[in-house]
Amino acid sequence: MTNRYYVTYDICDPRRLRRVFQVLRGYGEHVQLSVFCCDLSSREREALLLDLGSAIQPSEDQVLFIDLGPTDGIAPDRVTALGQPHEPRFPGAVIV
Repeated sequence: MTNRYYVTYDICDPRRLRRVFQVLRGYGEHVQLSVFCCDLSSREREALLLDLGSAIQPSEDQVLFIDLGPTDGIAPDRVTALGQPHEPRFPGAVIV
């Protein structure tokens, strides 16, 4: 079972910022400047926490995890946008 998380970060050092971005890129989709959308199992979430923990300076940086709940049956209206429209991710394969 996976949950959808919005992960947002505020990193003070440019080198650590690049490292955090690279770590998150391996776990989810970059949706805004400092925001990623990640569908994670509990094991993946723990791995991400460990990876980010080694990439940040806890006394200077902050990473927030916002749990939107299980990815199965997730309501598309959980995120609303002002300005540019939010284009929700669609789980699973897309056949064209």
